[in-house]
Amino acid sequence: MSITPLMPVYPRCGVRPVEGDHCHLIDEDGTRYLDFASGIAVNLLGHSHPGLIEAIKAQAEKLMHVSNLYGSPQGEVLAQRLVDLTFADTVFFTNSGAEAVECAIKAARAYHQANGNPHRHELITFTNAFHGRTMATISASNQAKMHKGFMPLLPGFKYCEFDDLAAAEALIGPETAGFLVEPIQGEGGIRPASQEFMTGLRALADKHDLMLVLDEVQCGVARTGKMYAHEHYGIDPDILASAKGIGGGFPFGACLATEKGARGMTFGTHGSTYGGNPLAMAAGMAVLDAVGNDEFLAEVTEKGERIRGRLEQFIGNYPDLFELVRGKGLMLGIKMKVESRPFFVHLRENHDLLTVAAGDNTLRVLPPLVIGDAEIDEFFDKLSAGAASYTIPEAA
Repeated sequence: MSITPLMPVYPRCGVRPVEGDHCHLIDEDGTRYLDFASGIAVNLLGHSHPGLIEAIKAQAEKLMHVSNLYGSPQGEVLAQRLVDLTFADTVFFTNSGAEAVECAIKAARAYHQANGNPHRHELITFTNAFHGRTMATISASNQAKMHKGFMPLLPGFKYCEFDDLAAAEALIGPETAGFLVEPIQGEGGIRPASQEFMTGLRALADKHDLMLVLDEVQCGVARTGKMYAHEHYGIDPDILASAKGIGGGFPFGACLATEKGARGMTFGTHGSTYGGNPLAMAAGMAVLDAVGNDEFLAEVTEKGERIRGRLEQFIGNYPDLFELVRGKGLMLGIKMKVESRPFFVHLRENHDLLTVAAGDNTLRVLPPLVIGDAEIDEFFDKLSAGAASYTIPEAA
């Protein structure tokens, strides 16, 4: 048995993109796929956005990387823009979502360490969450499929049922440092938390001097029609992990925090060789230029409501296939009455439509935020044809 040059950790499908054109991916054989997956909520400006491309090209011609031992004019400007746009007072730049969550976990623990309470190190996390693939982030998730082969897990996490405020409160103890939660679960099936749950977690954090840590890697950066999804709930976190869309396709993440939330993050406590490199900063600036304004966010909201309305009407035509639509903005999920993965493969293989499967038998609809009427109509044409031609597999 010989191993492949690319480590075989992904069950890669037959789609092999070599070019992108706005909201389409083009395979090496010339097939055009309508991309309503967006690299799993990454390519929020599509695949050929002039502003993003030009920003990266211009910065590459000047400077791509320097050590964080030196001043960062580019990083200072982008951090200030994020501070101005959000709840945060300070930002640490990373290369990925998992690293942003790692930084957030460290910051939550460091807060209590700085306050003289090193025993308060435990984060309460929630069922069906996905926080990344590092040892700390898989330990923060309760999914056995992510744990298999990597035991023992790291200590410091307690699992609680998602959207169950009473259960979360019951888990608070002398070692609790805070809560780590996705306001809208992505991999878990596009499941928005209830208003009562998010408001309640904020109140519990305030009452017990805990850190409210939000994982907005998938639901952040304009995806839901707000700059960050917690704004829908009228609450602010102490710490927030961001990535995916923030770089528009360039590897880039960030950990945002209030001054209180970053109290323990002092000289020497954290670092990253590539984090905040000038190329990533240029990409982030171009993304904020496009999405960091009320007009763009209103368009995302409008397009999301329009697609959701059409989806809710559409699924009524196929009562054996579909159950409901949920989500916010352009982070939508169609909960199916059958396993969603065979249907998502059917759409890809037979109708050149790219979506994403998720937990709870959910089909994720995550288009680029720059879609127009033509792409929306094409999506419904392909989805309708896919549903009409789909045969539900026989139960084993």
